[in-house]
Amino acid sequence: MVTNASALVVRTSPPRYAPGRFSRLGGFVALTKPRIIELLLVTTVPTMVVAAGGWPSAKALVATLLGGALSAGGANAANMYFDRDIDALMHRTSGRPLVTGVVSPVSALAFAAGLEVAAFLTLLLAVNALSALLALSAALFYVLVYTALLKRISPQNIVIGGAAGAVPVLVGWAAVRGSVGWAPLLLFALVFLWTPPHFWALAIRYRDDYSRAGVPMMPVVRSIRGTSWQVLAYAVATVATSAGFGVVAHMQWLYWATAAAAGAAFVLFCGRLVREQSATAAMKVFHWSITYLSLLFVAMALDVVVR
Repeated sequence: MVTNASALVVRTSPPRYAPGRFSRLGGFVALTKPRIIELLLVTTVPTMVVAAGGWPSAKALVATLLGGALSAGGANAANMYFDRDIDALMHRTSGRPLVTGVVSPVSALAFAAGLEVAAFLTLLLAVNALSALLALSAALFYVLVYTALLKRISPQNIVIGGAAGAVPVLVGWAAVRGSVGWAPLLLFALVFLWTPPHFWALAIRYRDDYSRAGVPMMPVVRSIRGTSWQVLAYAVATVATSAGFGVVAHMQWLYWATAAAAGAAFVLFCGRLVREQSATAAMKVFHWSITYLSLLFVAMALDVVVR
């Protein structure tokens, strides 16, 4: 864990450069982690298509995507607020807005809270109460349970914290149906199980960074070999869950063909990581994991639309 002295340096040292108007605006955008939001929305839209048995209404689609983006953005901004001390110690995150001083901690926290309020009201007024409550619970879980607690004390941090990233599928389903059932719960489980191999692969690449910051990510406190085997086990469980969803949701050939091919590739990349135990193999797992999830969700949407 980071010492108090290290944290004090981050909080009291002056900005590395004076923030101008445009760099400050860019800093607020960076606080939301736009690339992570994109991945969350990639899972939300296909879920809504499956729930609706076709394209959902434009109003529901736009409102759900807007509310989901605002909620995820607020949670990510709060994550950077709590992580500003360790971000300064890691090469990968040393350019974040709160480390460089482009955005002040107080402004970041107010921004995060504002986004969460806007997200809740958007979903509550334009969609339904269940979707609003699910999105809010995911944000609170991500910030308070994963970021503020588990990330700094447990190598299982990303496993438990991954539940927050799996909630958007429940939000998307609830936005259409007003309830959840076995199909969305299996999608939740799929994203939940997908998260450890996705993130631990990246953590292997940046193992020294996490070690320097005192964050007990799995590759830091366990061997790379042990972590690689867990990556493979979770990947197999993810692919198995995709089959379970296919059965429950009555998916047809397009989904099954994509799930089989993309899933096999996912497991093979993870198997290569077990054999090689290298940063290069780990990054191949990381990048393919994103491709896998995107292909799977696009395929399930197309499977419904083209019937």
